[in-house]
Amino acid sequence: YRDKNNKIVNNDFKLNVYCQVTRLIYSSNISVLGGNLLFDAVVPFQYTDNSFKTGQSSPRTSEDMFGLGDILLEPLLLSWHGDRYDAANGTGLYIPTGYFSKNHPASPGKGFYTVMFTAGGTVYFDKERTWSASILSRYEVNTQQNETDITPGNDFHFEWGVGKTFNKTMTVGAAGYCSWQTTDDSGSGATDDRTTIYGIGPEVAFDIPAYTTSVSLRFIKEFSGQNSSQGSIGTLTLTKRF
Repeated sequence: YRDKNNKIVNNDFKLNVYCQVTRLIYSSNISVLGGNLLFDAVVPFQYTDNSFKTGQSSPRTSEDMFGLGDILLEPLLLSWHGDRYDAANGTGLYIPTGYFSKNHPASPGKGFYTVMFTAGGTVYFDKERTWSASILSRYEVNTQQNETDITPGNDFHFEWGVGKTFNKTMTVGAAGYCSWQTTDDSGSGATDDRTTIYGIGPEVAFDIPAYTTSVSLRFIKEFSGQNSSQGSIGTLTLTKRF
């Protein structure tokens, strides 16, 4: 765990998270502002295993838990498509469906609602769409957390990627993300210690046209964390189009 100066303040903190996330997207034939209207829902199941020590002489505390996380619903999502670009924006809501307890740091839920605004797009640098760059930004506004008097501050995140496609089926590139807390936490016991974290790493994706399926693998190494844990993230994504 790192403090606001990116210095390690608890080297005895260990966290492992495994998450199975299902995202269902429905693309309608409704046109709004020249864009296509979509709806989606994200349902996560999460296993968390953490352990830490509060002092050199204190015993190690550990806990693990598995369960449904907080579900995301995006009832309003618009997308636009051109010869050299794809773009989308929308509004979503994280619902605190996951179990949360302030006495259980491994809880799969966060214990509060989050309104999320998203905007992003992909630009293609050649007619064949073999070179691309993309970015997806999110701004999150949080409500008061259950069992505490704390309202987490708002967050701004964006993910980015650049890639080259070979034989219309394999894309190789780099990906990363940035995350900043933009406002202070509020409520009894809240501090002005805002979180910041960055990440970067390689990504490879394969398209399987015969099965209208694609597979991607991404590995991200985090750095320059402030008031945040810092580690590595591996993501395997399987997409099936109907």
